[in-house]
Amino acid sequence: MSEAVFDRLSAATYQRSPLHAQERDWPETNCYLDVWIELLPSLGLPPEACLAYSVTQDFEGDQFTFFKVPLEDLEALYGLKVTELAIYDKVETHVRQQIERGRISLVEVDSYFLPDTHGVGYHEAHGKTTIAVNRMDLEARTLEYFHGLGLHRLEGDDFDGVFQRGDHAKAVPFLPYTEFVKFPEVLPSPEHVLSVSEDLLRHHLKRRPADNPVAAFARVFPAQVEKVSEREFDFFHLYAFNTLRQLGANFELFSAYLAWLVNQGRPELADCVDFAKTISSTCKMVQFKLARAVMRKKFQGLDEALVPAADAWDRLMEQLDRHYTETQDARFTPVVSAAGA
Repeated sequence: MSEAVFDRLSAATYQRSPLHAQERDWPETNCYLDVWIELLPSLGLPPEACLAYSVTQDFEGDQFTFFKVPLEDLEALYGLKVTELAIYDKVETHVRQQIERGRISLVEVDSYFLPDTHGVGYHEAHGKTTIAVNRMDLEARTLEYFHGLGLHRLEGDDFDGVFQRGDHAKAVPFLPYTEFVKFPEVLPSPEHVLSVSEDLLRHHLKRRPADNPVAAFARVFPAQVEKVSEREFDFFHLYAFNTLRQLGANFELFSAYLAWLVNQGRPELADCVDFAKTISSTCKMVQFKLARAVMRKKFQGLDEALVPAADAWDRLMEQLDRHYTETQDARFTPVVSAAGA
């Protein structure tokens, strides 16, 4: 028997979020945030509103902060309560129980069995990723799930692989990390979402890096790339994903957040949209330079290529401070709609 959280949705007819449009610099971001970008519109909620935390991204020495929307932000904005799901039985049994209660489960699975990764890892490479299960039929072994750029379907052997059953059953040292989402009884109003989102922006601006993280990265970038060039070429993709892509995708999403604020009646933030886009587009351009540098073993000028992004970060923070100054009441008090059990 097929059961679904959003019965009206089908993988065959699903339309992805504009935040995953193919013409963007970085259509995909990371597996966890990509799920929320698709899940929130399915609830009728604007995903842009939860992206204020993007200003807290820092350079961590060997990577940029892996960006994930804070769970407390989701609760404050939308009344969504995200909680770890204890796994003491078969994972699919727990997931079905939550679907029956109208709740989405987010499950860590092996991307080897996900058809939407065709050409990247499907039936070629194993890797941990997060999906959100919308529809499942245990008897027919079919699953519809949010992942990457939308809503997808898998069946048969892939179903068994995802849940490690049948021919894919094996002893594992630990069970997959799983969360479930309790939806509010009443969705928040647009006014509530906007007000809380701007409170969150004030809150996160006070938590941003003390020093320009792009400039910090630029200072060590050429030396890091020189070391990357000594590794197998596959390592290049891992390095690029955790540096330039994390930085670029984070600020492309932040530009979408700022554009959303502009559309909500904050036209004074238009320049900020452009600054955030500059960081994104610069990272995309530098990623091509990075590939050439690794192939040619020439590393001069890589730091200079990041100057537009570093300058844009400074100007962006200056403008945001001007519009969301510390002299305003920046106390953060979450206002949460009642959540259903």
